[in-house]
Amino acid sequence: MRQRKLFGRRMPTGPVASGGSHSSPQLALDAASLADQLHSAAIHLLRTLRKEDDASGLSAPRLSALSVVVFGGPVTLGQLARAEQVRPPTMTRIVTALEKAGLVRKMGVARDHRLTKIEATARGQRVLAEGRARRVRMLANSMEALDKSELAELRRGIQLFSEIVATMRAKSVSPQ
Repeated sequence: MRQRKLFGRRMPTGPVASGGSHSSPQLALDAASLADQLHSAAIHLLRTLRKEDDASGLSAPRLSALSVVVFGGPVTLGQLARAEQVRPPTMTRIVTALEKAGLVRKMGVARDHRLTKIEATARGQRVLAEGRARRVRMLANSMEALDKSELAELRRGIQLFSEIVATMRAKSVSPQ
């Protein structure tokens, strides 16, 4: 079995790693094994790329909240807290720090003066874009060692992974 070293771990490639068996119980085992490997690889990838975020000078929770605001548009504090899976007082502290840094601003909602929405400033959008560019650059540099066929395999894997994520999201949103 061919193996590739990825993030310091040997990862199997070829028929066994790609679910080469056709028996139903074996497919379930292969799916579980692949899910475990994908989960581990994703965590290692994110941890490795997260090191690039140090250049922003922001903590991971602040960058994550800023990302929700930049990509999700103006949101209320409650929406942001739910998206980040934290309590509103925690999110209040995060938003206050982002606001002091000039990365977000609060704005009133015309139809309901009790509500405040949080939106990203141009500086906040720039900080996030620069961080993404650093992470993508690091990943692209690492991928330069792959040959054309490996890049094609990776492209197909990304397509499959995107389909899996879309299916998971649809299941989590639709009533069961």
